[in-house]
Amino acid sequence: MFPFIDTAPRAARPIVVIGLIATNVMVYLWMWSLPPSALNHVLAQYALIPVRFTDPSLARHMGIAPPNWWPLVTDMFMHGGWLHLISNMWFLWIFGPAMEARFGRLGFIVLYFAGGVVASVVHLVTHLTSSEPVLGASGAIAAVIAAYAVTYPAARVITIIPLGFIPLFIPVPAVIFALLWFGLQVLQGTSELASPEMAGGVAWWAHIGGFAFGALFAAIANSLGTGVKTKTTTWSHARGRRVPDVKPRRSFRGHNPRE
Repeated sequence: MFPFIDTAPRAARPIVVIGLIATNVMVYLWMWSLPPSALNHVLAQYALIPVRFTDPSLARHMGIAPPNWWPLVTDMFMHGGWLHLISNMWFLWIFGPAMEARFGRLGFIVLYFAGGVVASVVHLVTHLTSSEPVLGASGAIAAVIAAYAVTYPAARVITIIPLGFIPLFIPVPAVIFALLWFGLQVLQGTSELASPEMAGGVAWWAHIGGFAFGALFAAIANSLGTGVKTKTTTWSHARGRRVPDVKPRRSFRGHNPRE
C-alpha cells in the first residue's frame, strides 16, 4: 500500500514540511558525497547506536564517544539510500501538510521531533545490546501518520496497490490505512524479537513507538479543541491537483475534525 493523494484539508503553504524535506535531502546528498571513512565516522557519531548508552566501554572500543544524546535527534535526518529517503519524504508530503494545518507550525514541529525522539527511545529500549546504527525519519513520520488517522479517520487516502504491472488506485479510510500499516509494524516487530536474525535492517519498534506517540498527541490536542487560522487546500479528484479553500480555516473549537 502506497499513498498517492488524500482528502483532508492541507496547509496551503506547508513551510515546515517543505523545510524538513529539503533538510533531509541536503543531509543525504552531503552524506553521499563523503568518502567511506568519513561516512563511517558520521554514522558512528550521529546515527542511533544503542550500545553508546547501554555499554559505554564497548562503545569506546568501537570508536563511539559516549555519552552523546544528539543521535536521538540527528538520526532522523539520515537515510541509508535513495529509496529509503524518497519513501519517507513521500509519506511526509502526503500526511504532513494536513497536520501542519491542524496543529499549526509549532505544534507540528513538536509532533514531528517528539515523535522521532520517542521512536528512538523505544528502539533503544528494545535493542539494548545492538551495535547496529539506526537512521531514518520513519519514526517521526509514523507519529504523523497516527496523528492524521486520529484527527481525520474518515478522510480518504487514495492508495496505489500494484497488481502485477497494473497499479490499482483504491480510496481507503485514513484510520484503516493507518491500522493496516501499524499492524504490519507490530507483526514484523514481534517476529524480530523472536528471531533477531530476520530483522531485515528495519527499526520496527521505532515505528511502533512513534505511532503510539502520534496517536496520543493528536487525541490530547483534539480534545483541547484548539486550532489555528491556517489557509488550507484540498486535492481535486477531478483534475488531480489541489484547489484552494474559499475561506481560511477557522478555529477548531467546536469543529468536528472527523469530517
